[in-house]
Amino acid sequence: MSAAGVEATGATGGGPVPLLTVRVDRKVYRKARTEAVEAVRGLAFELHAGEITCLIGPSGAGKTTTLRILLGLDCDFEGSVTPEPSRAGMAMVFQDPRLLPWRTIEQNVRLGLPRERRARDLDDLFESLGLTPWRAHYPGALSLGMQRRVALARALALEPRILVLDEPFVSLDDAAASSLRALVVAAVGRSGTSVLMVTHNVAEAIEIADRLLLVSPRPAHLLASLPLDRPRPERDRAWADETRRGMAARFPGIVAS
Repeated sequence: MSAAGVEATGATGGGPVPLLTVRVDRKVYRKARTEAVEAVRGLAFELHAGEITCLIGPSGAGKTTTLRILLGLDCDFEGSVTPEPSRAGMAMVFQDPRLLPWRTIEQNVRLGLPRERRARDLDDLFESLGLTPWRAHYPGALSLGMQRRVALARALALEPRILVLDEPFVSLDDAAASSLRALVVAAVGRSGTSVLMVTHNVAEAIEIADRLLLVSPRPAHLLASLPLDRPRPERDRAWADETRRGMAARFPGIVAS
């Protein structure tokens, strides 16, 4: 595959010290009177500052389970997350913006902050996300794409070291999704934040990611770590199509041709 090289399966080695190292040796769901389900087996990767990493795999592969583990929401697994999730400086943006409809846009963003930081200056943040005119409005007045901007603002207001995105552009029209992707890339450029994004959209991952993590069907394990070395402004349609076709040839069933 000429457009994107393939690293060894597993956690990346060498280079700068990672912000987060995830190793899930085994994760099994056990419910009374049902057969145990092994969701993840041997999935390991690292996240680095200023890098956008996209996690790609088929539905039901264990991607959400992996997110829950690295966020510290599921501690019942074999393996480790270093540093501990509570100390890693992470913020999460879900598919559902999860905004309080009875609070203004600004109130929704500030309520996500620790109480002692709720009065901080957020002018630059609102301006960078195009939300300044909407600060006093309520979520019901905004489109889904704009509501997701608010959810992104709420996460970025925390000044996280790691921003975790769970399919943040799904169900948006092309223009809204493209605009939101550009905002994420710009935020990374300004702050050096690391981004881990789960997506089924290979095209959008190729557009913005520095590295793709391809995971297998359940039980999820890492098939490959694919660096995308071409600068984003130079990723034209021909290069993107060639990259996707090469991935589809090597990983049928994981990447559509």
